[in-house]
Amino acid sequence: MSDSATGAMLEVNGLAKVYESDGARKEAIRDVSFAVKPREFLSIVGPSGAGKTTLLRCVTGLLEPSGGGVRFEGSEIAEPPSKMALVFQDYGRSLFPWLSVARNVELPLLGKGIQRHERDERVARALEAVALPDVGDRYPWQLSGGMQQRAALARALAYEPDCLVMDEPFASVDAQTRFDLEDLVLRLQADLGVTIIFVTHDIDEAVYLSDRIVVLTGSPAEVRSVLEVPLDRPRDQVETRRDPGFADLRTNLFELVRKPHGSRGED
Repeated sequence: MSDSATGAMLEVNGLAKVYESDGARKEAIRDVSFAVKPREFLSIVGPSGAGKTTLLRCVTGLLEPSGGGVRFEGSEIAEPPSKMALVFQDYGRSLFPWLSVARNVELPLLGKGIQRHERDERVARALEAVALPDVGDRYPWQLSGGMQQRAALARALAYEPDCLVMDEPFASVDAQTRFDLEDLVLRLQADLGVTIIFVTHDIDEAVYLSDRIVVLTGSPAEVRSVLEVPLDRPRDQVETRRDPGFADLRTNLFELVRKPHGSRGED
């Protein structure tokens, strides 16, 4: 679903966030605006400490902005929308070790009026989608890091969201597992048609995954540039990264991220 007036699923308009404590004032985000189209894969990158996580928390309704606003599927966000799901970096803390994998995946469905048989079906479909069909009876601590992150992703998918928001979800896994998870997310997006907003520090990852990339300045975060990624799909870890266009985009993105604050690129 999208906002029929603009064609966007999600719109961020003049978003600002200021923290105030004991007389101190810190401006984290300043006048950030961008839009996300249905079925788009949009990444957000920027220097360390640029406020990317703060931005995501405002975008998802977890944090109240100091100015501006966010519209999702035509409605202003005041709390986490029912058709938006989140996956965070720290999968180890997001999964409850005393619950089986299946019960962890089921957790966001409880209290939603969904009958038990439908919950079980959703859990089974979600675990199948992330290639974990046989681990439902195991516990998170019995799984590898990559499998735990797949389980966290399955929990988000069981919710059947229109939009999946991911905050550096692969930062804590090894390189090969990261490549596997990148390809998994691309396959899930293609199969399910879900819109993805993805925060990452990894420039290569942003280029490999995205349709567009929002580049933020250092704190306070502003939009420095928005890059189109016109690489062919489906993507391939070898062939896509071998494409001369991939190298050009990576260089451009690297230069934009490293620009001093106050210097702006072109959209």
